[in-house]
Amino acid sequence: MCSTVCIAQTNQYTKVLLSKKTGKEVSSYSDGFGIAYDPVSKKQGIVDAKGNITFESSNRGGISHIFKNRFILYSEEGDRRKSAIIDEKGNELVPLEEQDFNTPWWSKERIIASRQGKEAVYDFSGKLIIPDSDKVRFAGKDAFFVLKDKKWFLYDFNGKQLSDREFKDDYSFENGKALITNEENQREIIGKNGQTLHKFSKNVVDINAYPYLITQNKATGKYGLIDTEENMIADEIYSDITPEYFDKKEYIYLRKSNKTTVFYKKDQKLYPNNFKYLYALSNHFFRVYSDKSDQSGIVDLQGNMVVPQEYDFIKNFTVSGKDFIYLKKGNEEKLLDKELKNILNEGDQIVGFYPENMIIRRQNQYYRFSVTNKTAIELKDVRQIKNQDVEYFNILNEYSKPLVCMNSANLYGILDAKGTEIVPFAYEDIIAFENFENEIVVKKEGKYGVLNFQNEPLTDIIYDKYTWMKEVLKLSKDKKTDLIYFTRFRNDVSEL
Repeated sequence: MCSTVCIAQTNQYTKVLLSKKTGKEVSSYSDGFGIAYDPVSKKQGIVDAKGNITFESSNRGGISHIFKNRFILYSEEGDRRKSAIIDEKGNELVPLEEQDFNTPWWSKERIIASRQGKEAVYDFSGKLIIPDSDKVRFAGKDAFFVLKDKKWFLYDFNGKQLSDREFKDDYSFENGKALITNEENQREIIGKNGQTLHKFSKNVVDINAYPYLITQNKATGKYGLIDTEENMIADEIYSDITPEYFDKKEYIYLRKSNKTTVFYKKDQKLYPNNFKYLYALSNHFFRVYSDKSDQSGIVDLQGNMVVPQEYDFIKNFTVSGKDFIYLKKGNEEKLLDKELKNILNEGDQIVGFYPENMIIRRQNQYYRFSVTNKTAIELKDVRQIKNQDVEYFNILNEYSKPLVCMNSANLYGILDAKGTEIVPFAYEDIIAFENFENEIVVKKEGKYGVLNFQNEPLTDIIYDKYTWMKEVLKLSKDKKTDLIYFTRFRNDVSEL
């Protein structure tokens, strides 16, 4: 039974419970509502958190969940397809017509309706915000470009035209700024009201590093770097210039002849390097990588090699608010502080990185390790922890998943970052996947089933075998196959 207790459950498990309660296939669930399919009547409907079917569609059609109690209803009649915006009870907020909707994932305030060659903007209560126009495009999270008589005009989210200025095209705003080509065919940066912030004589092609701007020579195709006053920082001689998009965004990388020059924004200086690939770490250190040897080392901002280029894997981790650099070479592992001193003992292996601590293996025992005072607290009755491949870590996976462990009774369970049991030690095997999947396969009495890291049963443990097929788990029993589609984990440790 699913009641208000579902609030404490994952959407994934609520979907399973609702499927069992309603006898329908609940294909999705979020924000208190899901989409249910009746295999007998072939109809789709809307189900709430208590398992009530609040609306059911006609035979020919479907329902798409936008957010909370807002949905798109599709109706098909022959070759004609109609759409409407409805609430959870099926009330039409934007009436059913031959139209399509543009619903970007980030917008829960406005929706663009396209019909009969025209486009209009509504809010999610059905109020008309911008009437039929030739075209309407989201210009960011709080503005639109509207096409009228082959001219684009800028509107706010309340349907107010912000200025009489005509634009050649629709543009995208980022942080309240957009790069445009103006009436004089110059490159220009405008503000959110369409006002001119900067004009340029040079061909500016990228403002992601604002107030530093990437230019391109139209004749040679080479790139340069200027500031908003058009002061030259780097001539247009580079084959590629890339701003730092993540982390502190301190650097811009300029590449020429397989060598990279680093522009440090704080002191506005260029630092030439002799390396093709540089990746920012912490404290103005960089990982340098050789595609010939497939190995990495560390250099400082001046290009001096401070750690030899002989490691298989190097990555920056932030633990307990402090930055560390992790290095791995074969079975050798190091964790360097800001002074590049190793804080691990010789032979230590790190099996889990987490925001507040690490889990390490030291002399065949496993410990919760504090980077602040170097103390190690033993994890009791843990004989083995399944290693997670270092290739798991990327911009989406900054920390480890919970750990699949085996105890002295040769049974498997899962511990979180604190060493707390979150899946009991009751299984012959547990298979976690190297990607950011939340699903795990468990084996008990020779049969397989699926749980998640919240210890919620997604299937019964009744299957003879399983197959991992990228986005789906295929489970087989008595010539019958069931599919479990993966959700994404993304280090969401707050749920654990």
